[in-house]
Amino acid sequence: MSQTSPSRLGSVLAATVCLLLSLPAFAESQARIVRLSDVQGSVQIDKNSGSGFEHAFVNLPITQGVQLRTGDGGRAEVEFEDGSSMRLAPNTSVEFSRLGLSDSGQRISQVNLVQGMAYVNWLGKDDLAMNFAHEKLAIDHSAHFRVDASDQLANLAVFKGDIDIEGPAGKLTVEKNRTASFNVADQDKSTVAKKIAEEPLDSWDKEATSYHDQYARNNTTPYGYGFSDLNYYGAFSNVAGYGMMWQPFFTGVGWDPFTDGAWGFYPGFGYMFASAYPWGWMPYHYGNWMFIPGMGWMWQPGAFNSWVGVPRYTPTTLVHVTPLVAPTAGSTQTVVVGRGGAASAMQTSRFRVNAGSAGMGISRGSLENLKGLNHQVGKSGFARVQPAPQFAASSPRPSTSYGQGSMARGTAMRGSASAPAPTAHSSGGASHH
Repeated sequence: MSQTSPSRLGSVLAATVCLLLSLPAFAESQARIVRLSDVQGSVQIDKNSGSGFEHAFVNLPITQGVQLRTGDGGRAEVEFEDGSSMRLAPNTSVEFSRLGLSDSGQRISQVNLVQGMAYVNWLGKDDLAMNFAHEKLAIDHSAHFRVDASDQLANLAVFKGDIDIEGPAGKLTVEKNRTASFNVADQDKSTVAKKIAEEPLDSWDKEATSYHDQYARNNTTPYGYGFSDLNYYGAFSNVAGYGMMWQPFFTGVGWDPFTDGAWGFYPGFGYMFASAYPWGWMPYHYGNWMFIPGMGWMWQPGAFNSWVGVPRYTPTTLVHVTPLVAPTAGSTQTVVVGRGGAASAMQTSRFRVNAGSAGMGISRGSLENLKGLNHQVGKSGFARVQPAPQFAASSPRPSTSYGQGSMARGTAMRGSASAPAPTAHSSGGASHH
């Protein structure tokens, strides 16, 4: 990285401060922001900006009024602040009609399932209301369920917990291991079966839930969203003079965290940053990025009482920040601001993990012992790996071969199940095409 003059650094800081001051005071409002935590295949987002649907990518913020929809083969996951998750099957459309706080500070989420199938693993720390067909469910306790709705029929299958539902036919409680079916064409008249019919994507939901359960352990932060990815894609260490710090695997001193990402415009919020790295949520909105001599860029947890639309960092030698203004009607709502290279899928089931890739291209749970693999990549520059199916954390350890040399940052190969990779240019960025 080239050295930055004091005047240049002052300009960077001034631009950053302007951006920070242009964003609303989230801590003083009742606005909430949750995370689009996984994207596979065709997924679109409507940010409630009047511009309609556009391509969605991982780590985009989800705010009140946002709509998500998946196409054929498309899947998505949304993480809420407490670590609860909602997964969308193909050809599913949902609207986040309310993401707010009660007067007492309780988080309240209301989601409308317009059509399709959603899996919900609710941890019970916050309240959830969900509408489907003509029914409404409300829970304030932990529950795990699958719900699907069409013009003719709706079903609710409960894997864990009891679910209370209210609709045109009255109130109904669906117990664990039961399925309630509703005749949408006939006032939602219901029947309850003492079993759950298996669906093809049940294994995807089960393994994704297992991933979060496994890697979110020992979380001491006030939030749960994004923490499982920190434990899978990197490691915490106690750094003398700095305290507890986190760093992604496959980085090195030449990597910086502002390589791949994008700014997305949201009405009432302005531009908010979305990192292209699969772990890139919590480190870009809470705490601070710091450059540690001899160790490279590391994230210092903290500042969890306020949301930050601009990445927090302690500047050293790198960034160029361009002030962003609200787009005019009909103009682009997403601004690419990174300098990383594009990642592309290989035609074989093997792919290459490179030094400086910071985990980009590695699907959740597809490789075991990333810490050991990180050590080998640090010595050799890259490793070729045979990934397991996504989320298969209990699968056999992948085969690896190691070689010399390294590739440019941001060019690790994505698994075939992942969304298209980002291309980016400037101080923290990625856009998916």
